[in-house]
Amino acid sequence: MNREKNPAVLPEGYQELFHIDLQKDRKLMLLVNGIGLGLFVAFALLGHFAFVPVTAMFDMEQGFGMYALRFAVMIAGLVVYLVLHEAVHGVCMWFFSGVKPSFGFNGMYAWAGSTAYYSKVPYLIIALAPIVVWGVVLAVICAVVPPAWFWVPYFIQVANLSGAAGDLYVTARFRKLSDTILVNDTGVAMTVYDRPRQ
Repeated sequence: MNREKNPAVLPEGYQELFHIDLQKDRKLMLLVNGIGLGLFVAFALLGHFAFVPVTAMFDMEQGFGMYALRFAVMIAGLVVYLVLHEAVHGVCMWFFSGVKPSFGFNGMYAWAGSTAYYSKVPYLIIALAPIVVWGVVLAVICAVVPPAWFWVPYFIQVANLSGAAGDLYVTARFRKLSDTILVNDTGVAMTVYDRPRQ
């Protein structure tokens, strides 16, 4: 991997194009959260009507203990998933730059960040990698568990897809930008730089 394309220091001649901070930009935060909510509803309905009715999650045929266990596993799975989601971001950040990432939780969401500057394609890989990796893993788990357990991994899958609304927004916004951009993502905000056009 050519890490020179993802430098630790901003190269000379680059200027800021724009800055994204969901904590400070209320309109953008509402937009991203709206996208996430829409994805959540859409994939929940898909699971209910195309795969297993959500009522299977509340089946007490095997007793209250098994019912409670399903919910406990789902909650624990969501917590573990949040950590693993950010871990994938972090591993990709390190892979493309050689710079050790940082991790945190700001009360609203968990994050992975870096001081490095990433070129367009590596950054899009960093943004989308957790959706793809955990999307595949969770889809396999959904396919092999019994119907009463389907909604345990599927709910985490819905969280995986809807919780990535910010990553999907960034991917859509960056798609038309120049291949020469560099992105600095601290985890709580990101700044996009580019060379001035001649």
